[in-house]
Amino acid sequence: MRGRAFQPRFDHGAALRVPPPGDAENWRVLWMWLGAEAHAVAEAHAVQVHTPEGPVVAHCGDWIVLSVTGEFHVAHAVRACDA
Repeated sequence: MRGRAFQPRFDHGAALRVPPPGDAENWRVLWMWLGAEAHAVAEAHAVQVHTPEGPVVAHCGDWIVLSVTGEFHVAHAVRACDA
């Protein structure tokens, strides 16, 4: 039996979490990893990442995933205000 055709295939790749504002070392690592695919966002130490869906803002706690296809994706963390 074949898998369902409508389910998107997930590309397993590397991922980094957006660090808290005071974590300078991990921010340096994140910026080196993202390279030209990201830009700083003034609000709350966020980063704007170029994804296949367009620019996406990632905040502290969000995961940035680099798929095996070489594209970045953002998985947003649940926040208290997301109720």
